[in-house]
Amino acid sequence: MSKGHHPPNIKLYLGVFAALMVLTVVTVLVSYLHLPKALGIALGLAIALFKASLVAAFFMHLKGERALIYGVLAVTVFFVAVLYILPIVDFELIADVRIPESISASIHHEEHVP
Repeated sequence: MSKGHHPPNIKLYLGVFAALMVLTVVTVLVSYLHLPKALGIALGLAIALFKASLVAAFFMHLKGERALIYGVLAVTVFFVAVLYILPIVDFELIADVRIPESISASIHHEEHVP
């Protein structure tokens, strides 16, 4: 075995695998709860983000990498967070917006005109 390489820690990998399986079951169970849509989506995405961080840290071996890798990872996490938050905010802002009846009637009338 070359210098600097260690044999894989099978117990660690099995532990991470078990955690991923448990979190998958938790995700499915959360989907059966009658939570508000935004909260359900946020909770499901939070669990998925945690699972992705486990995969990146252990299976992609980012746990022991240099500072440059962490900088790139931080930028990636920032953009993921932005893309995670924007749809939830958008949904909350427009969820109860209704089309005025006059506009809705004119749209339906135009669809039926030959």
